[in-house]
Amino acid sequence: MIKRKDKQKDNPFYDPTLTKRHRSSRRFKRFTLTSLVFSIAFLIFFLFDIVTKGTPAFQQAYLKIDVTYSQEAKQNYRKAIDKKYQNIVSRAWLRTIPMEIENNPELLGTKTTIWVLADDQVDQYLKGHYYKLKRKDRALIDDMKADGHAELKFNEIFFKNGDSKTPEFAGLKSAIIGSILTLIITMVFAFPIGVMTAVYLEEFAEDNKFTQTIEVNINNLAAIPSILFGLLGLAIFINLFGLPRSSPLVGGLTLALMTLPIIIVSSRAALRAVPDSIRQAGYGLGLTKIEVTRDHVLPLAFPGILTGSIIGLAQAMGETAPLIIIGMIAFIPDSPSSIMEAATVMPAQLFTWAGMPERMYIEKTAAGIMVLLTILISLNALAIYLRKKYEVKW
Repeated sequence: MIKRKDKQKDNPFYDPTLTKRHRSSRRFKRFTLTSLVFSIAFLIFFLFDIVTKGTPAFQQAYLKIDVTYSQEAKQNYRKAIDKKYQNIVSRAWLRTIPMEIENNPELLGTKTTIWVLADDQVDQYLKGHYYKLKRKDRALIDDMKADGHAELKFNEIFFKNGDSKTPEFAGLKSAIIGSILTLIITMVFAFPIGVMTAVYLEEFAEDNKFTQTIEVNINNLAAIPSILFGLLGLAIFINLFGLPRSSPLVGGLTLALMTLPIIIVSSRAALRAVPDSIRQAGYGLGLTKIEVTRDHVLPLAFPGILTGSIIGLAQAMGETAPLIIIGMIAFIPDSPSSIMEAATVMPAQLFTWAGMPERMYIEKTAAGIMVLLTILISLNALAIYLRKKYEVKW
């Protein structure tokens, strides 16, 4: 009986390395599949951890107590509530009572029962997290919870307030407005300059050593660490031009420098994707190069240009390092009303919260990451939608 190996050797077309190559191919396939599974598993674990930690931040502890708007409370906010509640009610909320009496004189001399903001330790206690409360305070909260006077409600403060020294009163409003103003400045400067640069390099510039040097530098700028753009923004916009530190104007200009190479590269790729037959047809009709580029090439390439610009904007929105250098990590409790006022952005705000010692900032940081990821995913989804909608089939 002839063995299988002997039959293979007698075959003139037998390749002794074929079995080894097939085995190597199967190993490579298993390796790539394993890498994919690990990547997906890591992403699922990351999202699960963020959602698990961040979801409780969308609820806030409130207590139903009697509040007295007296002249004494106007002078000393602690006098507005009973002494037994002073350790479990938010001090940040108590500080608003004198201002509330000042703005509403008709409240003076009245007493009412309302829902007030609880201290951060009470919030953590009601959520079953780590807390630091005295036994008498825990007993008081348990009694109030049994009577329906201690509840977890939707956390409007997270979206209505800016940063605060007390964790239960801290929110993302000032950071969101600062991010919007900063990104508006970024796109106002980066988009037109980047697109015009790409059009010039792709359609009008000659292929010589000068343009080749520019192309190499643009590609290198797209790959350098973002913190170097922060140093550049500090040196040029703050030290040289004297623009206000921590302002959305400086932050937007700094991010515009960082986003420019991305917009230029993506815009050139979109322009290069337009067939030369479009250009030749325009020249055949007697159009000038400017007319062909303006009326035919640029409109066809615009969906790709817009997609690359939105992706560059999404990347700029998630940057922290260059904004730290120009001071946009400062404590900003109030929302900026102009591009010249001090402001912060969402990534910098989350970076600040992550370093806070209070446990409540952990869930606020995770919730802020959820909001930021939602915005970034929405921007990327918008880019994909625009690309699919306006994509031209040649």
